[in-house]
Amino acid sequence: MPIENIPEKYLKNSTKSPDLFVYDFKMTSDVLKSKVNLGMNMFSFLQVGKKQVHFAGTAVAVNKEQSLLLKKGNWLWTELLDKEEIYYCKLFFFSEKVLREFLEKHGVNERQVNDDIPYFIIGNDAYISSYINSLSTISEAPKVFMENLLAVKFEELLLYLLHKYGQKFQSYLYSLVAKETSPFRKIVESKIHSNLKLGEIAFLCNMSLSTFKRHFIEEYKVSPGKWLQDKRLQKAKETLEQGSLRPSDIYLDFGYNNLSNFSIAFKNKFGISPRDI
Repeated sequence: MPIENIPEKYLKNSTKSPDLFVYDFKMTSDVLKSKVNLGMNMFSFLQVGKKQVHFAGTAVAVNKEQSLLLKKGNWLWTELLDKEEIYYCKLFFFSEKVLREFLEKHGVNERQVNDDIPYFIIGNDAYISSYINSLSTISEAPKVFMENLLAVKFEELLLYLLHKYGQKFQSYLYSLVAKETSPFRKIVESKIHSNLKLGEIAFLCNMSLSTFKRHFIEEYKVSPGKWLQDKRLQKAKETLEQGSLRPSDIYLDFGYNNLSNFSIAFKNKFGISPRDI
């Protein structure tokens, strides 16, 4: 079975993929497990029919009541007709570049991500239905305006989905631009909010402390002590802002031996005492 390179096969007379691209995909017969090399992240707004996507170790199936946001990669697609005689899906491709620009523009805070989840399911509510219709409308606009119009529509969609799905969608967006996490990073970042000391984390990485520090600086471009302190203090601040715990309840959990040292470090970073949160 040949491999389909998407969206390249849909681009006519173009030497490179645009940052944003909409394509109306239609067919009149079932396709079972076609091999797809998805070169860009993509919204798949299913209008008529059924769709199943197979990933490494998992699969997801949707009908016209749902849409998918798919991470770029090699997947197997099954697309089936329903009662109608045609399968119809509107595809909206976007580059990592425009996603990064959106995240920076709107100050969306980075969240811990799970880069193993290649899809996000979107419910086709009234807003999404109206949105899909609007994409069809702008496809008739002059080509000279298309790039700017799609940029506005892309921003509109992400803002709506962030409002609807909150932190879950926010984390997924970051998974689309996050670099694949090395085993070293996975161990380090899983211990950010523990009270383990550097020597203990180095042991878990099967390294001496000196080797761990050298490797850490190569990976993160900052000393492990400063990086861990910043991450833990930020988490401590978020914990205190919830209002159910006091500084004296949490300082040990964030690697401090006494409340005084925790309070000093907290004030140095945020300019206020943890008691004032």
